[in-house]
Amino acid sequence: MSNSKVPLPLPELPVLNDLLACCTPLAHEPMSAEQATQVAPLLKAIADPARLRLLSIVLSHEGQEACVCDLTPYFDLSQPTISHHLKVLHETGLLDREKRGTWVFYKARPQALAALVTLFSAPEAAAVSATWSEPRGARHRA
Repeated sequence: MSNSKVPLPLPELPVLNDLLACCTPLAHEPMSAEQATQVAPLLKAIADPARLRLLSIVLSHEGQEACVCDLTPYFDLSQPTISHHLKVLHETGLLDREKRGTWVFYKARPQALAALVTLFSAPEAAAVSATWSEPRGARHRA
């Protein structure tokens, strides 16, 4: 049994590639119907509580990578169910995977996380924060 690192072939990742292509912050301009269709599968992937937790656990795990054997103790789910959720995260481009001997290790893709950060970044975060902290109707009083 070898401990060599063998990257598994990456499938075409249209969701991530489309997201990176249309990675304009939501607050910058209205999203087109086509852009929303491209981004929705990625958001749907992390909208599932188990997948969101898996992504969080992988990111917070030592070396920011984990195999299924590291993840199963966190869940009351079977190993095949966890593997299915990891597959969904991989297919949407959120996780990379690498086979090492008999184990498959998962690691978050920095490009995907950066795309999500960009998508949800607010250009005038300080102004938005100030507006939300004002009492209701305070800006309209004269």
